[in-house]
Amino acid sequence: MAFARGENADIYYEIHGQGTPIVLSAGMGGSGSFWAPQLDALAQQHQVILYDHVGTGRSAASSRSIAGMADDIASVLDHAGVDAAHVVGHAIGGIVGIELALRHPKRLRSLAVVNGWGRADPFLKRCFEIRKALLNQSGPQAYVRAQPLFLYPPQWISENIAHLDAEEEKILKHFPSVATMNQRIDMFLAFEGGRRLADINVPTLLSSARDDALVPAYLTRELAAAIPDARVHEVDWGAHAFSVVTPEIFNDTLLDFCKEVDR
Repeated sequence: MAFARGENADIYYEIHGQGTPIVLSAGMGGSGSFWAPQLDALAQQHQVILYDHVGTGRSAASSRSIAGMADDIASVLDHAGVDAAHVVGHAIGGIVGIELALRHPKRLRSLAVVNGWGRADPFLKRCFEIRKALLNQSGPQAYVRAQPLFLYPPQWISENIAHLDAEEEKILKHFPSVATMNQRIDMFLAFEGGRRLADINVPTLLSSARDDALVPAYLTRELAAAIPDARVHEVDWGAHAFSVVTPEIFNDTLLDFCKEVDR
């Protein structure tokens, strides 16, 4: 474990394994621990870099723009002595990856966006409006309690309820401030990739689940239409966090993509 120095904040990160570097950027929660189902499989072939977004987990609190969050990844790479890496982002982590590809394209060997978007449509905005209301009116516990309903398929929730209850306690212990969460939600809902997306010139994988009830798969297809030569990978089942629900499928797809890029 180590800390990289970003703008006005220390950024916590970990390195596991050896090989071509892969940076994993989490979604709204911001913690590198989101990628636990990927770690062992990826670390057998790659140097895996996990980090906590500024304002979350073990990283320091500080205000951030999306551009600033992209620069944070560059800072982590600098501190780790890595020139370029495969960059993988889930949801808002994918948006940060997109911004990194636009600001610092030479730092990416490839880009993988998992259940991400290039613009927030009315459906996505309404989902986050509800989540913000839970957070602001009922508090973090209600927000965290409801979170699995947005992330996982109903049957998977039912079959893994004990695990989710245990995870709830851990998440609450490290939950960011309400102000930080509101700022993060508003910032990412305001993201509009627009015509800039056509300037992305790194190999790109866009991965999504057809049953994602938070970030629908059609938003990934919109991204694919905007990013030159982007590859789309869709799974039928697993919802917004299908990398957790069906990790073997996700891991194999990502490893194959990285292997092809590295040839």
